[in-house]
Amino acid sequence: MVPSRIERLAGRAIQAIIVCIFLVGLYTRNLSVAVNAVLALAATFLPAVLRRDWQIRLHPLLGLWLALAVLLHAIGMLGPYHYIDWWDHVTHTLSATVVAAVGYVTARAVDEYTETVYLPDRFMFVYILLFTLAAGVFWEVLEFGARLAADAVGSEAVLVQYGLGDTIVDLVFDTVGAVLVALFGTPSLADTIDSVTERLERTRP
Repeated sequence: MVPSRIERLAGRAIQAIIVCIFLVGLYTRNLSVAVNAVLALAATFLPAVLRRDWQIRLHPLLGLWLALAVLLHAIGMLGPYHYIDWWDHVTHTLSATVVAAVGYVTARAVDEYTETVYLPDRFMFVYILLFTLAAGVFWEVLEFGARLAADAVGSEAVLVQYGLGDTIVDLVFDTVGAVLVALFGTPSLADTIDSVTERLERTRP
C-alpha cells in the first residue's frame, strides 16, 4: 500500500498542476480548459471527503488513480485531445476503470447490506460492463449536448465531441476499462466495500 505521506504529496502535486492548467485557461481565455480544470480539481478532493465525512476506507491508489484520470483529461483540453490520437483512448480507459470501481463497490455494498438483493459473481461481471457503458453513453450525450448548446449561443464548447465514430471508439475503450476492473481490480476494493456496508448499517432505521 502506498504510504499516506507519499499519497498526499502526489495528490498535492497533481492538484497544483491542475491549478496551473486552470490559470492557463484563464490567461488564454479558453473556457473549455478553465471549466474542465475546475471540475478536475473538484474531483481530486472526493476521496478526502469520502474518508472524512463518510468514513469510507479507500485504498491509497484509488485516490491517486482518480486524480491521474482527471489530470490527463485536463491536460488533454490543452491540445493533446486534438493532436495525439491515443490520448482520448487513455483517458477514457482510465476514467472507465474509476466508474467501474464505483459501480462495483456500490452494488456489492448493497448486496451485503440487504438480504433482499443477491448478486451472484457471474452477474457482477456483466453488471460492471453494463454500468460502465451506461455511464459512457451518458457522458457522450453530455458532450453532444454541450456541443449543441455552444453552437446555439455561439460560444466554445466545454466538452469535445468529434462525431459518431469517435463515440463508438470511446465506448470501446470504456469497455476495456470495465473489463480490467472486472478481471483484476475487485480484490483491492474489498475493504472499501466493507466500509460502505458499515456506513449503510449505521444509517439503517
